[in-house]
Amino acid sequence: MHDLSDFLSPIDLLEINEDIGFNDGQLGKNVLLFERDIPDLSQVDIVIIGINETRGAGVYSSKSHAANKIRKQLYQLHYWHSSIVIADIGNIKAGSELKDSYAALKTVLVELMRIGKTIVIIGGSHDVTLAQYYAYKELNQIIEASCIDSLIDLRGDSVIKNENFLLEMLTSEPNMVRHYNHIGFQSYFVHPRLLETMDKLRFDCYRLGIVKEEIEEMEPVIRNSNLLSFDIAAIKSADAPSNNQSPNGFSGEEACVLSQYAGYSRNLNTFGIYGYFSDQDNNNLTAKQISQMIWYFIDGKSKGKQEPSLKETSAFNEFHTFFSETDTLFLQSKRSNRWWMQLPDKKFIACSYKDYKIASKNEMPERWLRALERNV
Repeated sequence: MHDLSDFLSPIDLLEINEDIGFNDGQLGKNVLLFERDIPDLSQVDIVIIGINETRGAGVYSSKSHAANKIRKQLYQLHYWHSSIVIADIGNIKAGSELKDSYAALKTVLVELMRIGKTIVIIGGSHDVTLAQYYAYKELNQIIEASCIDSLIDLRGDSVIKNENFLLEMLTSEPNMVRHYNHIGFQSYFVHPRLLETMDKLRFDCYRLGIVKEEIEEMEPVIRNSNLLSFDIAAIKSADAPSNNQSPNGFSGEEACVLSQYAGYSRNLNTFGIYGYFSDQDNNNLTAKQISQMIWYFIDGKSKGKQEPSLKETSAFNEFHTFFSETDTLFLQSKRSNRWWMQLPDKKFIACSYKDYKIASKNEMPERWLRALERNV
């Protein structure tokens, strides 16, 4: 195992409010911090890592304090989830080149994933998602990946990594992405032919307006995911002032709901929140927004921890349905009311009550059909 301190800088407590201090009820008093030594992670549920790498977005300033700005707001929030043990192991040391920063984050993620940790990555531009992906590739793990973003970063004509990193993530060989979901794109920012290409690849793209109408339908999408990447550009600028991408987007509350869904998932082990440029923030409102998203992620993790395994059959209601000459089993958790449906190969995937209602009318749920198409 690598010595993680080779790749990380300890936390500067003075920068994140130690001059005022935290009271016993705040997160700042309850998170295990890397000050001199990396804390014992054996009992930790969530590990927080900061990264201030923005060269992929064409921003070459070496003085970014984005991660610590978020920490300053996060650690003032109150600690309601004593069943969740949290550690913060500092910031990734910037490499001499962009690829070196990617490699450092990848190495740290690999070591944490090997010991079964869930990791939250804060700071950095959206292309840092690549380092998230590289960790799964290093582990030879085939994944389902999801991005929440107003744009689809597949601009092959751009030299800016932040605008084209999905090309490498979705097309490089060998490829570890079994399925990709894009949540919250804004149509006027996306070329129609790009969506046609994504559909041919059986990737699922959800337009902002559709998601806002039935945001609960995104819970199964995120629950099935291993990697989640959230670009702050997906949030309307009024609720995240450092985002100057669009006046439209998710509200702050909706961003927290999506983050809570991420916490619910037992499949998801890396959650990156990117695109925060602190010098463009207004009254630290975006840092506060991100800190509250992390709080809701912790909340989701706490609730998800109480969800029984699918093997505990007595903890679920079973519903047998028959549609399109197919006999399918739906499971509903007695504890959380969440749903799963069985595919022809007998594997279960996350679904919603809406999927069950469609199936019970002898109609094929689109989620079931799309999953079947990908498995053929």
